[in-house]
Amino acid sequence: MFGELLEVGTVAPDFAAGDENGTVVTLASLKGSPVVLVFYPGDDTRICTAQLCEIRDEWSAFQTLNARVFGVNGQGANSHRRFSQKFGFPFPLLADKGWRMCRAYGCGMLLVKRTVYVIGPDGRIRFAERGKPSTAAIQAAVEGSRSALTS
Repeated sequence: MFGELLEVGTVAPDFAAGDENGTVVTLASLKGSPVVLVFYPGDDTRICTAQLCEIRDEWSAFQTLNARVFGVNGQGANSHRRFSQKFGFPFPLLADKGWRMCRAYGCGMLLVKRTVYVIGPDGRIRFAERGKPSTAAIQAAVEGSRSALTS
């Protein structure tokens, strides 16, 4: 039902998905910036909402790190737009039609396994964790991904 977590150090699969406003985002277009992908089961569910609100509440730290953050699941743009507006998320929510991203990143389909990935500016996975890691752990991984690029 769910695939395996992608290994830290491997090249992240490219993707193309539209956000809640219809803007298409690709991993290739984000190269050079750290990327945080938060795969979550559903809009407006208790734990998913809490997780994304924690990132929202720490948004200035993510901005300082120049991180590009995206929530991801298979729900459509309209659902994502309502959810984002309701909670004031400063980051896009990607509508993963056909669950292509979820499958490529080992997060399942129809039922998405809560998973967070940090992809370094070089396109390699720097952090992969199931569940609801702390924003501090995610930020540390982003900081580490930026340092790995310069060393």
